[in-house]
Amino acid sequence: MTESIPYVICWLRRDLRLFDQAALYHALKSGYPVQLLFIFDTEILDKLEDRSDARVHFIHQSLISVNRELEGHGASLRVEVGNPVEVYARLLAQDPQIQGVFTNEDYEPYAIQRDKAVTELLERSGRFFRSYKDHVIFAKEEVVKDDGAPYTVFTPYKNKWLKGLKPFHLKAYPCEKYFGALLKGQNHRIPDLSEIGFTPSSLPLPPATIDEKLIGTYDKTRDIPSIRGTSRLSLHLRFGTVSIRSLATVGGRLNAAWLNELIWRDFYQMIIWHFPHSTSKAFKPAYDRIEWENNPADFKRWMEGKTGYAIVDAGMRELNATGFMHNRVRMITASFLTKHLLIDWRWGEAYFAKKLLDFDLASNVGGWQWAASSGCDAAPYFRVFNPDLQTQKFDPDLKYIKKWVPEFQDLTYRKMIDHNFARNRVLERFKQALKEE
Repeated sequence: MTESIPYVICWLRRDLRLFDQAALYHALKSGYPVQLLFIFDTEILDKLEDRSDARVHFIHQSLISVNRELEGHGASLRVEVGNPVEVYARLLAQDPQIQGVFTNEDYEPYAIQRDKAVTELLERSGRFFRSYKDHVIFAKEEVVKDDGAPYTVFTPYKNKWLKGLKPFHLKAYPCEKYFGALLKGQNHRIPDLSEIGFTPSSLPLPPATIDEKLIGTYDKTRDIPSIRGTSRLSLHLRFGTVSIRSLATVGGRLNAAWLNELIWRDFYQMIIWHFPHSTSKAFKPAYDRIEWENNPADFKRWMEGKTGYAIVDAGMRELNATGFMHNRVRMITASFLTKHLLIDWRWGEAYFAKKLLDFDLASNVGGWQWAASSGCDAAPYFRVFNPDLQTQKFDPDLKYIKKWVPEFQDLTYRKMIDHNFARNRVLERFKQALKEE
C-alpha cells in the first residue's frame, strides 16, 4: 500500500511499548507522521529449534497489545516477516514516501551488523537512519576510565555509574503527549503465529508488575530459590515491555542491591559493545587454552537434571519446565558444568540461550564466563562451588529441591562425580592452561 504523504518509520525491536521510549519520542517530534513497524527477523527465528518458543509467543502477544493501544489513536502497527535488509528494500521500493527510520540502539554483534546494512540501504536512496539509547541507562563510552578505556572490573564501573547518575538519566520520554503525530487511517494486520512458523507456548509468562514490597526486601530474599524473592521482570526488560528508567528509579528509591543488578546489566552491555569477541571467545584469552572434557553423555545428564547433585538438578528441571531459573541456581549449575564436568562454558551458554525466557546475549555470556572464570571480573578459577554447601546455605529446608527433585533421597539417586575429585581435577587443568602464558 502506498501512503499519500511523507512519513517516517519507528522500528520496534527490544522496546515493545508506546511509553517512555526514546526512538518513538524522537520520531513523533520529527515533524513527520509516524508508522510503527516490527520485523520478525528470520535471521533469528530460523535458528530457533523449538517452534513453540515462549519468547516468540511473548513478542507476538506484546505486539497485539501495542497494536490495540495504537488502534485507540486511529493508527496501527505494521508487522513484517523476513530478513530486515530485504524487508526494507521491498518497503522502500513500494513506497517513496518513507523518509527515514527511527529506532533504538542494540549492542549485540549481529544487531550492529544488521543496523549498518539497513543504514547503508536507506542512505543510498536518500533516506536517514537514526538510533537512540533506550534499554540501558549508560551505554558505549558513557562510563569509562579517566583515560577513556572501558572498565573491565565491575566495582569501579559501578562507582562511576552511580557518580554520573543524574535525574535527567531517569526522566521518562513523554511519548503520549505527541500521539497526534501517529500515522492515522492505516489498518495493518498482525500475522498469526502460524504464519510466522510458530505455535503458542504453554509456559506461563510473568506479568510486568513492579512489586515494590518485593523489591524493598530483595537484598534479604534474592538468594533463596524456594521463595518468590526476585522481581521476575527480566523477560519484560529484555523485550522492553517495561522501561529501564522506571526500574532504575524504583531501585534507587527502594533497594540498592536491586539497582546493583541493573548496573550489572549495563556493565555487560558495555562489555559486549567494546569486546564483541567475548560472545564466542574467552574474555581472558588464556582461558581458551583450557583442555575441556566435553563429554556428551555428561552434558546430557546436566541438561536433563540427572547429575545426582540435587540443587543442580532442581535448577535444570526448573529451567526445562518453566523457562526460568533462579539467579543463585544459575551460578551453581554453570559452575558445576564448567568446573565439575569440565565442559566448555559455550555449551552451557548455548543451552541457556535456547531455554531462558529472559535470554539476553550480553548477560548470558557475562554470567557464563563469570562462572568459568574466563570473563571480565570473573570468579577466580580456584573458586569451585560445592553444591552441597550451596544447598545448606540457600535451601537448608530443601523446599526448592523437594519441589523439583522429589526422588533425591532414593538409594538410586547418586552423584555422577565426586566433588573433591572434580575440584582437584579442574584446579590442575586450569593451572596447566594458565601456566603456558
